[in-house]
Amino acid sequence: MANAPTKPTTPVKKESSSASGMFASLTIPICLAVAICIFVFVLGDPSHFKGGDVVNGYPSDIFGTIHKGGVIVPLIMSFLLMVIVFSIERFVVIGKASGTGSVDGFVRKIQALLNAGNIAGASAECDKQKGSVANVIKSALKKYGEMEAEPNLDVDQKTLAIQKDIEEATALEMPMLEQNLTIIATLVSIGTLTGLLGTVVGMIGAFSSLATAGVPNQVELSSHISEALINTAFGISTSAISIIMYNVFTSKIDKLTYAIDETGFSIVQTFAASHKNK
Repeated sequence: MANAPTKPTTPVKKESSSASGMFASLTIPICLAVAICIFVFVLGDPSHFKGGDVVNGYPSDIFGTIHKGGVIVPLIMSFLLMVIVFSIERFVVIGKASGTGSVDGFVRKIQALLNAGNIAGASAECDKQKGSVANVIKSALKKYGEMEAEPNLDVDQKTLAIQKDIEEATALEMPMLEQNLTIIATLVSIGTLTGLLGTVVGMIGAFSSLATAGVPNQVELSSHISEALINTAFGISTSAISIIMYNVFTSKIDKLTYAIDETGFSIVQTFAASHKNK
């Protein structure tokens, strides 16, 4: 028997992985640069401080108050921007992976067509749906047709071959869905820890101001307290958003995985049932 042709999906997945890595390597420094620019030119504008004194003046609005958080603020702000950018990117990628229609509706259509023995119709539905789930199912249906024409294997071997094809196709699709989730998960911890670092730095400055001889400088003291509280607020907010986004994406991926498993099981069972007496 002739050797099976190499699956064309593998180079595509490698290219997709490379593009995603390039996206991540560019996004991180860009977010940091944008955060620094916002901190210096927007939050640090003299109009946000009484008398226009950025260094020693009191903040006149929320922008000036945030600027008083100190140099750690742009770092945490860059983390927040990363969460937003990577979340948008994951929404787009997972949305494309879901396909053009409802995944649940697609699974029900495929199961109905399989029960009716309409393999060609099921394959046509995969072409309409597109996305990762449809790609895996179409690969399984193609293998289904190949096994029907295979005279040298028994039913159990053919069923196992279809199951293996589903697992291989799933293994090609899943990494694309899970890329950059590690960054979002890392930002959960980094956001909190960096916020705590800013809190500690601010409190050290506040106590140093209190420890000076004579009457403490009220402006310096309030500045250090603002630094501590603002960094705490930013750090907690960044971590909270990161946790929510991470859980949303893992839930969506689990739903796609379940859809693949459910439909793949239906394909295997249909093949076994229709060929058990052959």
